[in-house]
Amino acid sequence: MFEGLTERLGGVFDKLKRHGALKESDVTEALREVRVALLEADVALEVVKDFIAKVKVAAVGEDVLRSVTPGQMVVKIVHDELVNMLGAEPEPLRVHGNPPNVVMMVGLQGSGKTTTTAKIAVRLTRMDKKKVLMASLDIYRPAAQQQLKQLGEQNAIGTLPIVFGEQPVSIAKRAVKVARAEGYDVVILDTAGRLHIDEKLMSEVAQVRDAVEPGETLLVTDAMIGQDAVIVAKEFADKVGISGIVLTRIDGDARGGAALSMKAVTDQPIKFLGVGEKIDELEAFDAKRVAGTILGQGDVVGLVERISQVVEQEDAEKAAQKMLKGQFTLEDMGEQLGQLRKMGDIKGLMGMIPGISKVKKQLDASDIDDKKIAQQQAIIQSMTKKERRNAKMINGSRRKRIAAGSGTSVQEVNRLLKQYLMMSKMMKKAGKMGKSGRMPGGMGGMGMGGGMPSMPSGMPPFK
Repeated sequence: MFEGLTERLGGVFDKLKRHGALKESDVTEALREVRVALLEADVALEVVKDFIAKVKVAAVGEDVLRSVTPGQMVVKIVHDELVNMLGAEPEPLRVHGNPPNVVMMVGLQGSGKTTTTAKIAVRLTRMDKKKVLMASLDIYRPAAQQQLKQLGEQNAIGTLPIVFGEQPVSIAKRAVKVARAEGYDVVILDTAGRLHIDEKLMSEVAQVRDAVEPGETLLVTDAMIGQDAVIVAKEFADKVGISGIVLTRIDGDARGGAALSMKAVTDQPIKFLGVGEKIDELEAFDAKRVAGTILGQGDVVGLVERISQVVEQEDAEKAAQKMLKGQFTLEDMGEQLGQLRKMGDIKGLMGMIPGISKVKKQLDASDIDDKKIAQQQAIIQSMTKKERRNAKMINGSRRKRIAAGSGTSVQEVNRLLKQYLMMSKMMKKAGKMGKSGRMPGGMGGMGMGGGMPSMPSGMPPFK
């Protein structure tokens, strides 16, 4: 997300930072380019105008123009204004009142509403220890109710039993009644969507709202539809009333303008971002982290959270100790690759690293993707236990057997072994330097305590 915008803004601010001092005309020219970049990223025109006006007032002030680092000051002003535009403080779901707390999901058909319902239920169950009941009010789309039931069964989340022929308002009332009787903390109502906004849809949603008085009404909308997402949000905000927004398919939108416009247009916070298709790929929205990502500062907090979800602290510490003692094996490398795959899209993860946009061309040339990681894991899994623990014994005939077993070529097996050798040497070096109080720098130090495979600078092994 925001790849195009980040690249454009990075170029603008790099030019500003090269100036020893700034004139008002320098700032004006830079903001003109920022304006164009925001519009091309699909940010609503009125939002862009307001944003640029506020930034300009602060950026041409005497304190900035006479600052020792005026370019950096302008970047900070843009960052702070982005945070204000997106919503300064995170706003968690209001589900901690007297149970059952009702959350109503609304949106157009195809926005990912049913999947998002299950994602929020899983998040509330695992992170907040809430007992959640899901209920589908979609009696129109074929198998919609069965889809939610299946998601509930797959993730051990309660779903309201289906009564065929029952109408949406009755389903909602029954869900609340069952939740109250059976001690559920939260009820999530998955309402029906339509292919486009119409009066019948709005009327039905309003009737459900009036019948159960939800504490949260979340609009689920697809970030990839750009300006249309903003129009949909405004319609629902005006006609039904919403308390928050969930943007889905964020991982597929390189422009990201919808996210930047939502808060300003609806005056309601973005609460979650759908960052992938897996059930746990839902993140709480944090304006500071998003602003940092847009300006190429990465999202270290998000990266650490992803790692902590798949790596136990104790296991990470043991792995780190082994590496620093020079005991890093192909078996360990295989485990790290598995952990990396669990964390989601590899390019999305790389985008969370501060300053990574500066080496974007190198990354693209490195051919790092999820298929490559899976392929490398398959190669290691095709080795015997002895081979994984002693790479030196892997001779030419063994390499042919491993290539055949993993569906790869001998050249690809050779590349992986070369990568392993580089990583192993680096671990030993890190161990020696760690004892002297110094650690090697560069991307080679990305061991992440056993959470991610370390990648040598420039990452040639992935080519």
